[in-house]
Amino acid sequence: MRLPGLISQQQVAEARRDLGRRLAAWRVERGLTQLQLATSICYFRSSVANAEIGRDTSVRRFWQDADRAVDARGALLAGFDQMAALVRDFHAQRAQVRDEERQRRAGRTATQTTHAATGDCGCGSVVVGRWTGQETRALREALRMTVHDFARHLGVAPETVSGWEHHHTSTPPPTMATQAALDETLTLADNSVKARFLLILDTPDRHA
Repeated sequence: MRLPGLISQQQVAEARRDLGRRLAAWRVERGLTQLQLATSICYFRSSVANAEIGRDTSVRRFWQDADRAVDARGALLAGFDQMAALVRDFHAQRAQVRDEERQRRAGRTATQTTHAATGDCGCGSVVVGRWTGQETRALREALRMTVHDFARHLGVAPETVSGWEHHHTSTPPPTMATQAALDETLTLADNSVKARFLLILDTPDRHA
């Protein structure tokens, strides 16, 4: 289905055929055969035949030479320029429609991703069963905090946070008290932080 205001492929095809019919009319009026016209402008007869049925009308030099040969006084060349402008507009509109469709699809994808991350509850019930280095890093990055600031917030050493995030076996996992502190931090965070937290968790662990 063609949207209102858009140039259709049928319009382009008809414009080409109309230009071809005008060429044929001028040629016949001048008493020339297709072969005679083609020879006079150094083209093959098939080039003239194709142009007259709207099959091959893309070369401006052809129409300039044909216009001169049949003494059309610029009418054929002007017709070609109008047809070429229509073709350019047709392709530009198609490109714009494709771009808009890609943008709409990208917008829908972003919306769906956000909804998947936030959930219908508005992120109010995001729960972590057990905090590991992956969830800890996701929360820190969602809060836009450095390792040192996050460690200070939790009351642990920066090396401990770094050990969790890099899965160092020598670093003990978060204690129950620290897990509770992480739970509270996530619960008190605003919805934008919770959304980022879930989106970061969906991203492959860069530190794994």
